Amino acid sequence: MAVIDLIQNKVKLLPEPTQKEVLDFVDYLLYKSREDREWVELSVRMAVRGLESEEWPDYGDEDLKEQWS
Repeated sequence: MAVIDLIQNKVKLLPEPTQKEVLDFVDYLLYKSREDREWVELSVRMAVRGLESEEWPDYGDEDLKEQWS
């Protein structure tokens, strides 16, 4: 059984006021997830700020392989 099905089955057993609490918590998790994603995007933008004009070496597949001596 999928996780969503397990959640639905258990929430159905709760009284309506508690179901509303579950809904509030899910909304909070969605908000937090969106906020975390926005923070990561901002952090990356700040980290690469000013690098647009930099010249980058042309790496090939061989450059990406790890070599052991």
